[in-house]
Amino acid sequence: MITVPVALGDRSYEVLVGAGARHRLLETLPVGVRRAAVVTQESVGVAVDAGVEQAVFLMDEGEDAKCLETVEDLCRRFARFGPTRRDVVVAVGGGVVTDTAGLAAALYHRGVPLVHVATTLLAQVDAAIGGKTGVNLPEGKNLVGAFWQPVAVLCDTEVLAALPPSEYRSGCGEMAKYHFLGAERLDDLPLDERVAACVRIKADVVAGDEREGGRRAILNYGHTLAHALETAGRYDLRHGEAVAIGLVFAARLAHRLERIDAARVEEHEAVVRGYGLPAELPADSDTEQLLALMGRDKKALDGLTFVLDGPAGVDVVAGVRPDDVLLTLKVMAR
Repeated sequence: MITVPVALGDRSYEVLVGAGARHRLLETLPVGVRRAAVVTQESVGVAVDAGVEQAVFLMDEGEDAKCLETVEDLCRRFARFGPTRRDVVVAVGGGVVTDTAGLAAALYHRGVPLVHVATTLLAQVDAAIGGKTGVNLPEGKNLVGAFWQPVAVLCDTEVLAALPPSEYRSGCGEMAKYHFLGAERLDDLPLDERVAACVRIKADVVAGDEREGGRRAILNYGHTLAHALETAGRYDLRHGEAVAIGLVFAARLAHRLERIDAARVEEHEAVVRGYGLPAELPADSDTEQLLALMGRDKKALDGLTFVLDGPAGVDVVAGVRPDDVLLTLKVMAR
């Protein structure tokens, strides 16, 4: 078992990575826990034993379940089960479950302890770590949420073998991101170490900027366009596929702004395609709509804002001209 600490003072916790990590749940629970509210989806199919009285709360399937109605429903069912602030919510699933259950845990009784049992590659390398919880609105992705750190994260690589190929490939989109955030030799590592390498990068960034006041925004590399594609609702893309397209878009935009050279763009495309992921926009893309949706991004405090590669690495760049963005989109949509 690989242990990766997330150093946040008195709210520090550990991420356990390895086959069978889900079976370590009991030892990660805070002292005094009597009840565990286990939130999951029927399709997840991963059972956990908290070693205390527990009840399972099923969420609906799909991204549409990541909404305020689900949070309200979970909290009402929690109330009937009766957990207190000294008990625990256990989120078992992928990013939709960890984001939604995490927000419910942050709000119920104004905050109860939370443990994530991440069952998808995407959740293990990204979504379950760092304390960002949230749900979507029709107007955009993750616009309602809270920072609520878990007390532990269990990344059981054993369960990844049962993932549908499309779900595993989606996680590879997030993994591709980490190639450009300091983990350039990921392809040479066994799966457990590859996941742990991504977790270490995220843990380091979160420890230095928990509430996304600065450096943490680099974890959104590739996500500005990805979230626009997902919000548009007309493209048949999983999250990681959208992120992969967003990574290539960010590289091409950085090249247009003369931040990187053509070879670096080709490197982005090679990494993305190496995971079997798309590197171009869907042929029917509405570039004007995507431009408008990117303007709603949470980072957009000073005009269009993107996380872009550059001479000093990946960084936040504000005030990007709409014309440059639109031209880059149009080239990618050909």
